[in-house]
Amino acid sequence: MAILTANIQLLVPFSHSVPAKCSRCRMKTLWLSFLMLPFLPSLAAEDGIGPKETKPKKARLPKIKEENNILVLKKSNFDRALKETKYLLVEFYISLSGPSQTLAEEFAKAAGQLKKEAPDIRFGKVDVTEQKDMKKEFNIQEFPTVKFFVDGDRKNPIDCKGVREASAFITWLRRRIGPSTVVINSTDQAEAIINCEDLAVIGFFKERHGGAVEVFYETARDVPELPFGVTVSEEVFVSYGIRENTIAVFKKGKPVHNEVSEDGKQNKVDLTRLIKTFTMDLVTEYNLETSVKIFDVPVETHILLFTPKNSETFNKTYEDYESAAVEFRGKIMFILVDTNETRNGRVFEYFRITEVDVPAVRILNLTSDAKYKMPADEVTVENLRSFCHSYLDGKAKPHVPSEEIPEDWDKNPVKMLVGKNFNRVAFNKTKNVFVMFYAPWSHDCRKLLPIWDELGKKYENHENIVIAKIDFTANDIQLVMLDRYPFFRFFPVGSNNQVVVYDGEYTLEAFAEFLEKQSKPKVEAAEKTPSGESKEDLTEEQTVIKQKEEL
Repeated sequence: MAILTANIQLLVPFSHSVPAKCSRCRMKTLWLSFLMLPFLPSLAAEDGIGPKETKPKKARLPKIKEENNILVLKKSNFDRALKETKYLLVEFYISLSGPSQTLAEEFAKAAGQLKKEAPDIRFGKVDVTEQKDMKKEFNIQEFPTVKFFVDGDRKNPIDCKGVREASAFITWLRRRIGPSTVVINSTDQAEAIINCEDLAVIGFFKERHGGAVEVFYETARDVPELPFGVTVSEEVFVSYGIRENTIAVFKKGKPVHNEVSEDGKQNKVDLTRLIKTFTMDLVTEYNLETSVKIFDVPVETHILLFTPKNSETFNKTYEDYESAAVEFRGKIMFILVDTNETRNGRVFEYFRITEVDVPAVRILNLTSDAKYKMPADEVTVENLRSFCHSYLDGKAKPHVPSEEIPEDWDKNPVKMLVGKNFNRVAFNKTKNVFVMFYAPWSHDCRKLLPIWDELGKKYENHENIVIAKIDFTANDIQLVMLDRYPFFRFFPVGSNNQVVVYDGEYTLEAFAEFLEKQSKPKVEAAEKTPSGESKEDLTEEQTVIKQKEEL
């Protein structure tokens, strides 16, 4: 009987291999199986499998390596990790990055706690300095970046932004998987939430479902550092004097902001931005502790006041600055930079602020990297309000500083660019231009400059390749987005504003290989554009270049 059972099992895969549509074939196969049963023991013996033996088991794959309860992921095991894990939170990092190292400690704490409490949730990490294909696949631009993968879906990860502490990671995950808010049914429950943290957010809604409340739930998922509650209780409405759908922010138990919520008139991005601004003071002083928090708040416009805190006029200046900030909360973040603090030196360099400029006020758009200078010298509430309104109304013009063009800028193998000659050289119609953007104070930049000089010598006599460099701390180039120093951009011959990002190794060989691959023959590039258009069709494009050169 045992032999019979074993041999029936041998036939099952055979019968399953027949297409489902062919029912007659399937029946024929089944009948053949029973007809052959008497002969199977001898057939099995001939194949070397005895009646009491079984097929060897398939070897199990070794477990994915872990460090501090975090899966060490790479291209070769990432798909497997997604298949084996229902919820996977992954940190993409650079091993030598300070912010990455700081986040790693909190990430590990959260991973350790949830491994016991919620085994369906796992944490992973990817070192993008080694896994460059994954960096490109997931479009990793900032470090560290955290993404959440659900049910093995590799193509649609959820960004986990602005989360820095272990407790916040845990709350973020719980709100993603389960309810994002606490349901409040009484005034006592509301008081408990409002007083449990310095900041709390309560949504007062007539109904628990609908457009406006769904936006509130989505916002709560992305702001894990704050407690969120939702209520439809008339008792709670009356206790807080609320009459319509309202989102209320409480600070240290007291209401600081009420936002009327209407279906279709609010979105998650705007609400998240508004709520997160209350995690910061009206005016935030820039320092090592606040620098990360400042960029975690999704407000794309920052205004910065550069002034010494020990000056005689500081108190009055700060009072006016804070007064102006009230009107623009959620639209512009107000930041104070103490010019007496030597550790702020790189901020001064970035904005080109010198001792004679202070007090100075600048606006920075984080998306375009455009900078704006307040026209008035005196820092008053009126001047600040006028400056901010001018910017928000699109009337303010970007401030584009540039060094003067050196007399010998083109005498050496590596051409020296500044803001005033950048467009003319980089967008030359007959040259491929490879530019190094550097900061004089950067150790990494100083170490690479000799290699860049060697590259310049290698292509010094090349007919259509130019090697150049520019001090990006002293010259604003609006066409190039700021990256970590040093960074490199290639400007192909014959294009109007095409820019190729270089993300290879920082060696002479790698630079040269990239150049040979990207460079185009002079005649071909001059006669046709990349899309195949002739020179005669470039009138409009040439006009664009001319306008850019005049900026």
